[in-house]
Amino acid sequence: MRRPGSWWGRKSTPAKVETYTRWSFHLFPFVEATAIGLPILGQAGARLAPWLFLLVCAHSVLCAVTASRALDWVRGTREQPLRLLAVLGAITAGTGVVALVLVTHGPGGEDMETAAGSLFAGVISFGVGTLTLGMRSRLRMLWLVAGLAAGTVAVGLPLGLPVGTALGTGLAVLVGAGFIALTYSFSVWLLKAVYELDEARETRTRLAVAEERLRFGRDLHDVMGRNLAVIALKSELAVQLARRERPEAVDQMIEVQRIARESQREVRDVVRGYREADLGAELLGAQGVLAAAGISCEVTGEAVGLPGEVQSALGWVVREATTNVLRHGDAGWCGVGVRVGDGRVVLTVENDGVVGGRQSGEGSEPGAGSGLVGLRERLSAVDGRLEAGIVGAGEDRFRVVATVPLPTGSGSASGSDAGVVVSGVTS
Repeated sequence: MRRPGSWWGRKSTPAKVETYTRWSFHLFPFVEATAIGLPILGQAGARLAPWLFLLVCAHSVLCAVTASRALDWVRGTREQPLRLLAVLGAITAGTGVVALVLVTHGPGGEDMETAAGSLFAGVISFGVGTLTLGMRSRLRMLWLVAGLAAGTVAVGLPLGLPVGTALGTGLAVLVGAGFIALTYSFSVWLLKAVYELDEARETRTRLAVAEERLRFGRDLHDVMGRNLAVIALKSELAVQLARRERPEAVDQMIEVQRIARESQREVRDVVRGYREADLGAELLGAQGVLAAAGISCEVTGEAVGLPGEVQSALGWVVREATTNVLRHGDAGWCGVGVRVGDGRVVLTVENDGVVGGRQSGEGSEPGAGSGLVGLRERLSAVDGRLEAGIVGAGEDRFRVVATVPLPTGSGSASGSDAGVVVSGVTS
């Protein structure tokens, strides 16, 4: 059963900003229909009021559809809605002309002139503001708003508007359409910036992983490069000696065998550094990788005096939890702490990257992923236990806690917080 608000909670930060932007755009047509259409019902005559109200409502719906399609185009999921923009522009201009005609040649009356004037200024402002969403160039947006304002004056004067009224109407269109166009433009810019920052964060994460792979590759190259070259050289020498039936070929092959076995041992040593994780190295590695991914990381504690099997098990916890933060969450902060005392060592990894009530991304319940199951198996080998789940009053943090008892007589078991120091904070 879904928790309340899970629809919103499952969205990433860029998706939330996009949803908020879309509904903000849909709010403008609602404002147009209520702020312009409803007053017309009381100001215009009984014959014209319903038709003018329906005209405003139809225009507001068209603005909403155009804004949504234009935002899809901005996001790159749809082609530029040129036909829809042309239809909106034509209806906006036609409605504006109708409003000016009603002002100059309508039934008359102060209420009718007020209704026609608000109809003109409102429809033109909202229509032009929506049209700017279909343009990439801010200069073109500016020219469109300024051109419509000048066109208002140019059309109003031949229809009989006084010069002062025509200029005032043009100024109202300039201010109203300019404000709406600026709001739309800023919202689109903010949405693009959020998506670009999210893509940059993902890129930093991939680069951090790639850098670790390159380091592993360099280690293998350093270990194997020289030995393989020697093996190839001695094998070739052994072949030549064997063809000449020289007994030294056996000695060369024995040497090749020795180097091969030594290479196997060295490769195992390199891989063991990854398979048998060292807690101190993993703490430093987690701090560096998270910092490279743009996540503020606070690490406290160190692994001084801990048995090797305990360090290996807890090192895997740090590695897996850090991987989950990078892959599955939307974290901006992560804290890693080691506390030794009362005959046990407690490792805590906590972050603020909960999305939709879950972080692991590997199961229906927090902490049910295969990665955490594997950690529990590793910890069980040293009689440890693992707890993982969402914490915090707002359920906005994910915490992994690993507890491992220390062997009797271990020097690190004495003292409530033995060996704990602040390693540093990076961001």
